Amino acid sequence: MGLGERVRYQTSFTDSARWDGFVFRPGDIVISTPAKCGTTWLQMICALEIFKSATFDRPLDQISPWLDVLLRPLTEVLADLEAQAHRRFIKTHTPLDGLPFDDRVTYLCASRDPRDVAVSLDSHAGNTDRAVSLALREDAVGAVVLDELLATAPSLPSGTARERFWSWVNPAAPGKAVSDLEIMLHHLDTFWQVRDQPNIVLLRYEDLLDDLEGQMRYIAARLGIAITETAWPDLVQAATFAVMKGRAGELAPEASHDGFYHDHSQFFHSGSTGQWRQVLSEEELPRYTARVAECVPADLATWIHRPALPTAGNL
Repeated sequence: MGLGERVRYQTSFTDSARWDGFVFRPGDIVISTPAKCGTTWLQMICALEIFKSATFDRPLDQISPWLDVLLRPLTEVLADLEAQAHRRFIKTHTPLDGLPFDDRVTYLCASRDPRDVAVSLDSHAGNTDRAVSLALREDAVGAVVLDELLATAPSLPSGTARERFWSWVNPAAPGKAVSDLEIMLHHLDTFWQVRDQPNIVLLRYEDLLDDLEGQMRYIAARLGIAITETAWPDLVQAATFAVMKGRAGELAPEASHDGFYHDHSQFFHSGSTGQWRQVLSEEELPRYTARVAECVPADLATWIHRPALPTAGNL
């Protein structure tokens, strides 16, 4: 499948050009989700199904590295991936049109109600240590490059929770952060347009919540992984929110970097739906609905939001 010329996505935190030096193997798995849409959940599910075990020999972020994040030198990340003998599964928040596409590779993507994503991101931002993050990025790319990237980076969110929500929906500098509403919806649209391709797997966070075992079985089938019936209960239990939160020190993204989080367990913030109702009123839904309609086609907006957003006739 031809996706046309790859788009380069670059922020002060990530750079999709880091995929340029990566050589795929048949059977590789790319977990490409918008931020806070269940990325770590999918990494955990892949690890459980590939290793057929709930225990791992390293933190999850080392087994399944985020290739395009600027927190480790690229040479180290590529060397680690090259040394892996197991079936590889790599994390990214880059949309499909920014990734090299290979028919031998399976691409997983998960959606989540964007309103919940905004709330989850807000919690995540307050839990990361900015000084540690900056030091890691400087070590990874050098002070000069980092200064150049930071010069065009958007300001950190401020104001009330409601104001921060709307700054994510309508940012002052669109496309400059790892996530905003338009970036998220565009990411999902790149998968939606090719969802019928045999190596594209499009999932919903809410379905994982409602039927974890069923979704895990579906993912295993799409990946061609056979798992004995007796193994399923332990694997499903290991992928539950409570168990993963209890193992946050080894499962949270970038947990192998000392001091990256103020509290590892806080990364697993809620694991629920409808959090957005804490910050967004029913009266504000028309404004949100109109913004979504500017970004994606109606069929995708309906698939993402269940129940569907109000239409123009019943706003």
